Amino acid sequence: MADTEVDERTGDGAARASRQEARNERRAARLAKRIGAFARRHGGAAEGQLAYLGRAGTRIVLVGRDGDWGDLLAPSHHVALKAVEKSGITVHESFDGEFAAKVRTGPYEWTRMAGIQVGGPANP
Repeated sequence: MADTEVDERTGDGAARASRQEARNERRAARLAKRIGAFARRHGGAAEGQLAYLGRAGTRIVLVGRDGDWGDLLAPSHHVALKAVEKSGITVHESFDGEFAAKVRTGPYEWTRMAGIQVGGPANP
């Protein structure tokens, strides 16, 4: 059997890989659309960082121009890379330095940090 043929019994082969790649393209396009919407809501631009989570996928951490932040979960690192590429955002290697300094935290984050770190309100 040629490498490009499909084994009818198992569904393996080029057709299966093609379907998976098409599914990944759709997932990346949906994530890119959400990244773009986040950027528009938060000052017209966003920057990001990818955090590989293993089998769970990859977290795309976003920081808007206004300092608000959020994240999205991609099913794989490959899909996350395609999504940020399609969205056109700047992607940082790590979440530190100047990039981390752009994040604006509010009362919710400070309450959560206090609750976890110094005996503040319990987490729900």
